[in-house]
Amino acid sequence: MASIKKTVIITGTSSGVGLYAAKSMVERGWYVIAACRDPEKMANAAKEVGISPDNYSTIRLDLASLDSVRQFVADFRATGNILDALVCNAAVYLPLLKEPMRSEDGYELSVATNHLGHFLLCQLLLEDLQKSPYPDRRLIILGTVTANPKELGGKIPIPAPPDLGNLEGFEAGFKAPIAMINGKKFKPGKAYKDSKLCNVLTMRELHRRYHESTGIIFSSLYPGCVADTPLFRNHYSLFRTIFPLFQKNITGGYVTQEVAGDRVAQVVADDKYKESGAYFSWGNRQKEGRQSFVQEVSNEALDTNKAKKLWELSEKLVGINKPIAI
Repeated sequence: MASIKKTVIITGTSSGVGLYAAKSMVERGWYVIAACRDPEKMANAAKEVGISPDNYSTIRLDLASLDSVRQFVADFRATGNILDALVCNAAVYLPLLKEPMRSEDGYELSVATNHLGHFLLCQLLLEDLQKSPYPDRRLIILGTVTANPKELGGKIPIPAPPDLGNLEGFEAGFKAPIAMINGKKFKPGKAYKDSKLCNVLTMRELHRRYHESTGIIFSSLYPGCVADTPLFRNHYSLFRTIFPLFQKNITGGYVTQEVAGDRVAQVVADDKYKESGAYFSWGNRQKEGRQSFVQEVSNEALDTNKAKKLWELSEKLVGINKPIAI
């Protein structure tokens, strides 16, 4: 059944930042479409944080499956809801892998989930966003400090800094034995960083191609270091214990999942965040009353030619001309 409230789709809502972003959006009077792999997990999580079933619904989405992305879009359209905002939040981080895991489409899993699945979702839902009567329609893609060497938290070159090269891996089809966008040796932590760099390049290219003609606001954000997020569930248990303590007591960068989720909701809904093409951040030092600002992004993220090439190669990899299931 269609909602008469403004509607936002948020990916990865069954835990972490996505869950609390959904909670904050509901508190702002929005209706949330929870896009996640496990509807039962979402129902339990929503109940736990106090999101009423009247204020959200769940549509299954597995971003690692391009067919699932297409089916999600068809299922969303069948609800009759008008789409006013899309938040691409979900991500996987698999830093301990020795060999790449692959999606059902044959692509390295972190890039398939974090970039290619979201890329296809954005492409398909642009049409829906344009139908919204809401003047401040927004498409938000979450970034990360680790993919931006111009931020303090992105200067640590461990395991390696993000680097898409000349997109040689994408040009070669990105299937086995290729597992990195630059075509080089597989490094799982770097694959995550690369995928998040792709997210920012995608946001900037969406802005360049579509903001002026559609009025849609495209932006990204880094909501702060959520050191205890379930994103780290595939890391060493010792890391999961020490990292939050380090961020709380040494760097001062720690933010709670609830604060980060509310910051996502601010960028989606508040008048302050109408600048399209911007990357908003709260920085690496968290203090009471910390205000957001527009963060400078890396030179690679500013490369318009690379953004165009990434777009064109990503279209080929996701089969953008493949019809949506009805």
